[in-house]
Amino acid sequence: FSQATTAPPKKKPDPVTSETVVIWGLRLWQVVGIFALFVLSIIITLCCIFKCRIPRTRKEIEARYAQRQAAKNYADKLDTVPPLGELTEIPGAQVAEEKKEEEVPTVSGKVDKAQGKKDGSKDSKKKDGEK
Repeated sequence: FSQATTAPPKKKPDPVTSETVVIWGLRLWQVVGIFALFVLSIIITLCCIFKCRIPRTRKEIEARYAQRQAAKNYADKLDTVPPLGELTEIPGAQVAEEKKEEEVPTVSGKVDKAQGKKDGSKDSKKKDGEK
């Protein structure tokens, strides 16, 4: 049999509510809020550092993939392009100085050259006008 006691019954613990003091005098809702802010700040920091973005649609995923492929192809082709000096030189062509001597930059120079004069300076034109 069980014996009846005259001692008062054991007190039930208080139910846990949002106003229950949990740690260091902080209530439960305050502890949960601080923890949530801490986790959220870590997630935001990691997303900013590693630039991990979650695309919304399949089209956006495919567009980003195509963009990455195009950038990769462009970079690969850029590596195969020779330096600028090699692009401007034509194999077997004359040296640049020789070209400058042969070229006549102005129309009057061409006319003078066609008439057999060596240079198209103003002095030679004045002399021709005086005669």
